[in-house]
Amino acid sequence: MANIAFIGLGVMGAPMAGHLAQAGHNLVVFNRTMSKASAWTEKYGGEVAVSPAQAAQDAEIVITCVGNDDDLRAVTLESDGAFRTISKGSLFIDHSTVSAHIARELATEGEKRGFHCVDAPVSGGQAGAENGVLSVMCGGTDPAIAAARIVMQAYAARVTHIGAAGTGQTAKMVNQICIAGVVQGVAEALRFAQASGLDTDKVYDAISGGAAQSWQLVNRWPTMAKDEFDFGFAIDWMRKDLGIALNEARNNGATLPMTALVDQFYADVQAMGGGRQDTSALIRRIDRR
Repeated sequence: MANIAFIGLGVMGAPMAGHLAQAGHNLVVFNRTMSKASAWTEKYGGEVAVSPAQAAQDAEIVITCVGNDDDLRAVTLESDGAFRTISKGSLFIDHSTVSAHIARELATEGEKRGFHCVDAPVSGGQAGAENGVLSVMCGGTDPAIAAARIVMQAYAARVTHIGAAGTGQTAKMVNQICIAGVVQGVAEALRFAQASGLDTDKVYDAISGGAAQSWQLVNRWPTMAKDEFDFGFAIDWMRKDLGIALNEARNNGATLPMTALVDQFYADVQAMGGGRQDTSALIRRIDRR
């Protein structure tokens, strides 16, 4: 069992860290809101650190799961960041969804300091984290990924090594681009069914086992039909992720017209007060007929 520092105990990080504790690893945790860290240790055990640097002091593996590039830079590279105290030969795994640029930056810094880095964003949402069945897309060296797999099996059903540093984050952008289009399609289809006077439960039964089947259709059609959105992956975070993808597209020359359009649709829902609602709240901007 490993000594692990886990930094970031949000809706994804807290259950992921919980799986590690239940697997028998020794954890020191840090969260900007200290009450969340204290509540986590009351449930799972372990210790609370007062800074990322303290959390990483004696860790063999340091894991982060935070919000954006600035948050990640703060918990790694700033004066009280984890990179100040990570030992040579240790392993750093980042499960945040951030830019490929910062993933490569941290990998370069880790190499200078003598430890391995893996950028490992996840897909599967809060339910996937709680059930320990996340899909992880990884960037880094072969030895780093091999070491990371041993730990990530506690909360992941699938771990895929995409390529060099930063490619895990780029693959996550692909994931979010796909989700944006599918959610918009499901939203339009549901409103079309309602406007046609169809029984949406029967329509769901008819199409969910055929070619239209998708995770979004199976998991979100029933709640979208009931106008239930107070759960899941927040629109505010989805817009952050789509912004990362759109910026990367400007750098690599890809064309993302659908992604840009759906991003603006999500902005409409934010303006309606739905920023903290699930991404399926995209349907709110389409009038019910």
